[in-house]
Amino acid sequence: MKLRKRWLVGMLVVVLVSCVTVNIYFPAAAIQKAADQIVDDVRKVPEQPPEQTPEQKKDKSSRLEQFRVIGLGPIEAEAAVDVNVSTPAIRGLKSSMAGRFPQLQPFYTKGAIGETNNGYLAIRDASALSLKERADLNRLVEQENADRRSLYTEIIKGNNLAMNTLPEVERLFANSWRDKSSPGWWIQQDGGQWVKK
Repeated sequence: MKLRKRWLVGMLVVVLVSCVTVNIYFPAAAIQKAADQIVDDVRKVPEQPPEQTPEQKKDKSSRLEQFRVIGLGPIEAEAAVDVNVSTPAIRGLKSSMAGRFPQLQPFYTKGAIGETNNGYLAIRDASALSLKERADLNRLVEQENADRRSLYTEIIKGNNLAMNTLPEVERLFANSWRDKSSPGWWIQQDGGQWVKK
């Protein structure tokens, strides 16, 4: 009888322990999507939906789609996680960065600056610049990096995330800044090497 009680108590403990989960959730996909949109907004790249071919449109009425209508087959699910990137502070930072981008663009083209692997700008080679251009570049990079850090912090605050997620937010934004850089601009790879895109 004692053995049976111990077994029951042990099973109860296992069941209770297995029911306790720690839900540590970081909405990486949603933040990456928001980062892509913010970079597009700052760099003024209009978002255009991809064109569908007649075959793609026809595929929507495929047998798989017919099975879904009657409740059979796999169901496409999409996470309903939205990241708040529309606070007044974030809108102000985006506006500031968008206004600065035309001044930074020539420096990207000259190879003087590049996008780092942690979401910030770095001065790469200012040797071909005049003293005035170097001073302007230093000021612009300092302002841009301050705005970027404030933007990342505001996104964390606006979405009730822990401040220790800052490196992850920086990394996700680094992906967007680098992916959306123009050909010929310098980007820093994850391993630290600099390459021209």
